[in-house]
Amino acid sequence: MKKSVFILFFVALVSAGCNQGSSTEDSTATGTTNNASDARTEVHNAVVIESPAEAQAKPEIIIETDAGDAAEVIRASLAKRLPRLVPDSIQPAGFAGLYEVAFGTRVIYVTEDGRHLLQGKVIDLLTGSQITEERLQTLKLGLLSSLSEENMIVYGDENARHTVTVFTDIDCGYCRKLHSEMDKYNEKGIRIRYLAYPRAGLMSQSARDIASVWCADDRHAAMDIAKSGGKVESRDCESPVAEHYQLGQDFGISGTPALILGNGEVVPGYVPAARLAEALDQQFPQPVK
Repeated sequence: MKKSVFILFFVALVSAGCNQGSSTEDSTATGTTNNASDARTEVHNAVVIESPAEAQAKPEIIIETDAGDAAEVIRASLAKRLPRLVPDSIQPAGFAGLYEVAFGTRVIYVTEDGRHLLQGKVIDLLTGSQITEERLQTLKLGLLSSLSEENMIVYGDENARHTVTVFTDIDCGYCRKLHSEMDKYNEKGIRIRYLAYPRAGLMSQSARDIASVWCADDRHAAMDIAKSGGKVESRDCESPVAEHYQLGQDFGISGTPALILGNGEVVPGYVPAARLAEALDQQFPQPVK
């Protein structure tokens, strides 16, 4: 029940954010493509990828359930029908004889014979558990934990009560508003970890500018300048911007700022420090980092 209250609370709290593609640059002119993300979104259209006639025209997949385990049968079936999707994992879902197939931070369910695919959120009506949502949060946390803080720009004490990871863009007005109140977040016991998310795409000037921040000798000073509308010295280095951007795509980020809580939950938009602290303390009486 707490979780439902918390989510509704945050919906009421979120003031606004900057939508992807709404920066000063026209994101359609960047020419940016993301094959991994394009492939993963194919799962959303899996049911309508083929017409009945097209499906019948393909050779039938012969399933021999006694000749190999179900995971391999499912993998072969997906490779035949959805060749662009390469599962990260296939494992028993724990209910109804289904198998969970994970792609990045997306989950679908497939029958053990590899024939039927189900897409949607699963809820345990007996316990009220949000099975799919909890699994998605675990996957997101796994991806987030794979990043080193050395490649983030962090504000606040490492012993702060709460740590919030924020996908940010230096051209976003609400990102700048959040940054201007950084002292307030830190005073409320909230540590902020920045990841780069140039909304206009990786080929944009915004992406080059935010990369210069990460390449600066003093990242914090460069970020302060950029967030105040100043010009950061152009720098080239092996920045983590592309990795951060891909992670944002995997998280389904569509605008900035996007706040990632300690349990993997995504909160879109700017939230004032006092209200964010109140909500975090309510949801996480014990610190979650």
